[in-house]
Amino acid sequence: MSNSEETENKATETPEKTPTETPAPEAAAPEKPVNKLLENAMGLKESNPKVFFGAIGGLVILVLIVIMSSGSKNTVPTTTLKTLTIGQQYSLKGANSLGGNGSISMVASPDSVMAFDDSEEKGVESPCKQQPEGTAVKVLALSDYVGKKNGIAQIEVLSKGNCQGRKGWTLVVDIQ
Repeated sequence: MSNSEETENKATETPEKTPTETPAPEAAAPEKPVNKLLENAMGLKESNPKVFFGAIGGLVILVLIVIMSSGSKNTVPTTTLKTLTIGQQYSLKGANSLGGNGSISMVASPDSVMAFDDSEEKGVESPCKQQPEGTAVKVLALSDYVGKKNGIAQIEVLSKGNCQGRKGWTLVVDIQ
């Protein structure tokens, strides 16, 4: 045999393959969505930091809005106007006073109710202008006040003392 024949035989001969076990492709582990999200976020941070930090700021604002809107449902208590009956007896109680030691202002005409606070005026003394809480009064008339129907009442002081029988106007919210 010549060299050329030998080379030819080698080219035509195919070596026998021994059966080998090829490993089965491993089940590809599904990429966790959290990992993918983090990778995308880090990629965005590197490529466009303004958008990345803007998105974080937007999320923080959104969370704050949700927290503030779902806060406590406790509301500030409001005083409702009591439905008064003309001729009935009531007592004075300051709507905004604590402890029962406040005083209720009484004025001569319904138009002057707006000028309740004369505490800064020196020399103005009227012993019946301020009535202590608990003073017994009778409602003589009702009138509208600042858009509220029957918001002020004309009263007569019934409690014994210097002001008994005096008449004046006061806010309905201060009559209980």
